Formats: sequence, C-alpha cells, structure tokens
Amino acid sequence: MAKHQFQTEANQILQLMIHSLYSNKEIFLRELISNASDALDKLNMLVLTNEEYKGIKFDPRIDIKRDKEKKTLTIADTGIGMNEVDLMNNLGTIAKSGTKAFLENLTGDQKVDSNLIGQFGVGFYAAFMVADSVEVVTKKAGEDQAYKWTSTGNGEFEVETTTKEGHGTEIILHLKEGEEEFLEEYRIEAIVKKYSNHIPFPIFMDKEKHIPAVTDDDGKETEPARTEIENVQINTANALWTLSKNELKDEDYKSFYETLAHSNEEPLTWMHHKAEGAIEYTTLFYIPSKAPMDIFRVDYQPGIKLYINRVFITDDDKELMPTYLRFLRGVIDSKDLPLNVSREILQSNPVMAKIKNASVKKVLSELAKMMKKEPEKYDTFYTEFGNVLKEGLYNDFANREKILELLKFHTLNSDEMKTIEEFVKNVKVNGEAREGDLGQDEEKKEIYYLANKGSIDMLKYSPVLEKFKARGIDVLLLNEEVDTIIFPMVTEYKEYKLVPATDAKFEESEDEKKAKEELEKEFEGLAKEFKETLGEAIKEVEVTTELTASPVALKIDKEDPSYMMAQMMKQMGQGGDVPEPAPILQINPKHELIEKLKESSDQNLIEDAAHVLFDQAKLFDGRELEDTADFAMRLNRIITKAL
Repeated sequence: MAKHQFQTEANQILQLMIHSLYSNKEIFLRELISNASDALDKLNMLVLTNEEYKGIKFDPRIDIKRDKEKKTLTIADTGIGMNEVDLMNNLGTIAKSGTKAFLENLTGDQKVDSNLIGQFGVGFYAAFMVADSVEVVTKKAGEDQAYKWTSTGNGEFEVETTTKEGHGTEIILHLKEGEEEFLEEYRIEAIVKKYSNHIPFPIFMDKEKHIPAVTDDDGKETEPARTEIENVQINTANALWTLSKNELKDEDYKSFYETLAHSNEEPLTWMHHKAEGAIEYTTLFYIPSKAPMDIFRVDYQPGIKLYINRVFITDDDKELMPTYLRFLRGVIDSKDLPLNVSREILQSNPVMAKIKNASVKKVLSELAKMMKKEPEKYDTFYTEFGNVLKEGLYNDFANREKILELLKFHTLNSDEMKTIEEFVKNVKVNGEAREGDLGQDEEKKEIYYLANKGSIDMLKYSPVLEKFKARGIDVLLLNEEVDTIIFPMVTEYKEYKLVPATDAKFEESEDEKKAKEELEKEFEGLAKEFKETLGEAIKEVEVTTELTASPVALKIDKEDPSYMMAQMMKQMGQGGDVPEPAPILQINPKHELIEKLKESSDQNLIEDAAHVLFDQAKLFDGRELEDTADFAMRLNRIITKAL
C-alpha cells in the first residue's frame, strides 16, 4: 500500500468540502453520477472507434447501492475505469481550468464562498461533504489489474492493488454522522430526478416493493402482505437534446443544465434547435446567468460537448464554437460526422464548419431577439458577457455587423447606454444632424468614438471631446481595456465610418484659419518655453482652437514613423518591445491659465506649470504618471504662490 500527498490545490478544495462549506450538500450525488456518465461516454466512444477495445462488451449502467447498517452509499458504473496512473492524475490533483482563480477568489465568508463553489463545479471531491472516508475500487477496460484508492481527506490518500469483476468504478462513501438522509430511498430518487434524470445512461437502485395480501372469494387472507426488494431504473435515461421541444418543460431544461454545467444557478436562457436537410444536427445551448471564473483565462474550460449520433466525442475542443462565445454551455449532436474523427480532422471538416457557422448565427439571432423583447434579461447578459462578446469584432469578420448591433455604448450626450442602431439615428454630416439613411451619392457619415481606460465620467470631461461638445456632436465612449485593443480594428458599420475622436477633422472657415494663425504667433513664445521645459517627453507644443474648457490636451501624430512601428509591433503581439512615441502637447490660448502664463515673467512658475499641465493631460488621456511625488510638489508650489 503506497501513501501519497494530495496536490496543494486539491487539498485546499478538500478542506472546503470536509468543513461543509457548501450548504446544498445533495449536489455530491449529481457530481458523482456525472463522473460515472463521463466514464461510460468515454468507453462507448473507444468501443466504437478503437480496435483495441472492439472486443470489450459495452453494457452501460450506473448503480446506486445503500447499506444502512454499514452507513455506506456506493455509486458504481461499467465505464472505462482507471488504472494506477489514472487514479493519481484524476483523484490526487485538480486539472480543471480556473482552479487557481477559484482559490484566489475565496473570501472566507461561507455564504459568498459557497456560491463560488457552485460556479466552480466540485467534481469527485464533493463526496467529502457527506463522507468522512471514501474508497474507490476500479479496473480499467482491457486491463487485468484492479486498484483501490482510499482517503479520509486528511491531506493523504493510499493506492493498493485489489480484485474486481468487470471494468468500471465503484465509489464507496462512508457517511458522516448525521448524513443518514442520503441512505433513504425517497431522498436518493428525488436527487436523481432533480439533477440526473436526463443522463443518457440508466441509473438503477434497489427499491422496496409492497406486495399486497392475497385474499380468497370470501375475503379471507390466503397470503400475507410482504415487501420485496426490486432493482429498478430511477431515471428516464434519454438524451434530452434528442427530444422534441414540445415534450419538454422548462424544469427539464433547467435540471439538465445543472448537470451539464455543474451549477446550482438557473441558466439565463437556452436555445434548442434541430436542423434537417442536407446536414442533420441538433444543438442545445445555454447562457449562464453568471460568468464562469475562468472566462478571461487562456486555459478556460470550453462548455460545449460534441456527440455524434448520441456518442460522446469531446468536451475540451475550443474550436467547436468561436472564443467570443466561450460562455455557452451545451451540446452539439450530429449524424454526419465520422465516429473516429480526430481533433485535427474536426477543425477542417466542412460539415463541422457548416454546423459551427449556422450555430453562431443562431446564437447571435437569439441574442438580438432577447435585446428587443426582454431588455432586462439582456442587460443581465451584457453585464456578464458584453466584454467577451466584443472580442468577436476582432476575430469574426463575417458576423461583425451583427455583433456590433448587440453591443451597448455609453455616449457623450446621453446618461443611458445606447445600441449602435439607436446612436446612428442622429449622426451628423458636416456638423448638421441628419436622420434616416443616406443615398448612394451622399457623403459617408462618421461615427466618432473615444476609447480609453478610465471611468465614464472621466471620459466625458476629456479635453479631446470639447470640439464635439461645441458642435453638439455625440461620441461613443469606450472605457474598457478590451475597447482600446479592438475598436481600432473596426473601421465601418453599414454606410458609416468609425473614426477615433482624436482623428476627427472639421472644416474651418477662412476667418477661423486666420484667427488661429494669429494666436499661434501670439503664443509662440510660451509654446517654445513649454517645449524647452518638457524636452523629449513631448514631440512639440501646438496652439489649438479646438479646446474650449481645458487648458491642455495630448495628441498623437499618427504619421510619425515611430507611431506606425509601435502599432505594427502591437498587431504582432510585441507591443511591449516598442515605446510609444512622444505626444504633441496642445495648449488652449483662450484659457485664462494659459493667458496668464504667457504674461508671466516667473520662469520657475512657468516650468512647474508646464510639468503639472502635462501630467494633467496624461491623466485625462488614461496614462499613468511616472513621478507622482514630483507632480504633487510642483502643484503645491503653484498653489502656494496663488494664495
């Protein structure tokens, strides 16, 4: 008998289970039955596709056995089984994506943390919520040696050889004091019907059957009433997605989701679709009500299971649906794919490509319906998954317009978020509001946006937007980090051009041009002093008439070769290797502060003001200050002089 230590993360999860952190303990049975179903799925696929398993009999069943005297509950399956290596990998560690994120999110507050465990899905370790020791007896299909794994959840487990008839796995739970309810027939059956009714394999359990007394014609009892034990199937064992929508109730969909997603939370919505014709397939997709914890991790766990004619193929292929729809949970079942399809073939298979494309369009269409018909539900969806959906603008060009129409935007002139369709109703051409569509020969309209990290309030007061406020032009405000990466790649929507607010150019009259030239000459000296003070931190100082309320603003020269090189390196994923080019500092000659500085002869004040105004412009531009202490000291000196 060999003793082994649990992996650190596995041990942490175990301790949470042992101390009954999760209030809804009954889900342990859901998790163990789900694991048994997975083991049957894997063997089914191997028997059908792998020559080494052709001779193995596939007789799928899951058995639940109760022993009230010994206080044991056993969940047994006739699936693939495990050998010693499998036991070490599957029951000594946690390979599930997001484990680290899950543990980092734990707060110590049992109420909060129990919800986190609900999102995480606890798998085999859920057994320790109700058991003070667990035994696993297993034999892998096609192998002769069986193994026994035992643990009390104390940080160690033991593995030894044993004997077992037939392949598969038995998990024996020695129940804790006070958990005897899970030995009651009615309790077990209720849990199975609630969570595992649509597991596609039969679940059997011994049940007491009452045989009434037998009487003769005179009513005299000839045989007394008795109780017999009968082994019966306690679930329907039908693959829910194969049933007609008319046969299913909302509760059926919800209970199937709980097993599929290992979650106690109800899904936000679901989409059940059956396609017939040249290609036959069925899809059942769920949108969770809360985002999985690993959704922004590279090693996220995909949520779609692929079946071929009800035979499970894979649940870890990230190519089944695009990454921007990775929040989906569900099933794809096709009759038109070969059972022995490999991952490589799957990714290039034309049938799978058609199923994927049609499924994406279906999901986006259903989201569009939800947005219009159930706005509150859509707002819940968008809060959880809006930033994930935006990624589709970058990598799904064919559906870019549909995705753009599903997004919601803060805007300069509105306190409520708007869709792109609502926004374009009042887009301006040449500074004049124009409603309705443009004709073929009319000038293309421009949608302006400001993408910058920070709060929406901060963006609304950005100096960049002052020329828009002066003209009454609305601007999309994009304040998420993903916006700054993705929206520069989105250049148009229908007949509209998407233009960064910093690139907007408005026509000037001859009088305006002349007035600007005069101001440039008037403030030439101050601009030179600012440039000398700030040195290489800025490219140049520019007098502008586009600012109305702010004294300064930053501007990037996009024709600068260093800017173009930085952008090219960013697109190659090497943005950190090339420094951003020095910005242009714009000054507002009509601002009282700039006017007073022009008239000042205090060189120390001008130097401090140049640095403080430059730092102020950086903050509005979403940049970090390199030296906050220097900023504070200079600001204090300026305030002292003003008092």
